[in-house]
Amino acid sequence: MRLLIRWVLLAVVIAVVALIVPDVDISGGVLGLMIAAAVFGLVNVLVGPVLRLLALPLTMVTFGLFSLVVNGLLLALTAGLTSFLDVGGLIQTIVAAFLISVLNTLALVVTGGLVSRTSTAAA
Repeated sequence: MRLLIRWVLLAVVIAVVALIVPDVDISGGVLGLMIAAAVFGLVNVLVGPVLRLLALPLTMVTFGLFSLVVNGLLLALTAGLTSFLDVGGLIQTIVAAFLISVLNTLALVVTGGLVSRTSTAAA
């Protein structure tokens, strides 16, 4: 159940970022948005740790700022893998990835209590 809630939250966050950042476009309606969110989640889980490990020296030298570029690359990879998500140039992609990270974290913090309460109440 938590996975489904996180997936929907990520889809909502991507939709909000598509409204805020001009060069990020979602096509395919709600289904396209849900598929883009699923692909983005899979890319973050499967490719993200390897890319972050490879970029660790640059991330340390730049005091963590290079992690923004890594997140932007993961978003660009997601856009390349699915036809439902289109991102613009490098700067817009990095800004969109940053906003997705921040908004997704905020959404998980806000709903974190709700998710854990329903899990505890169901048990």
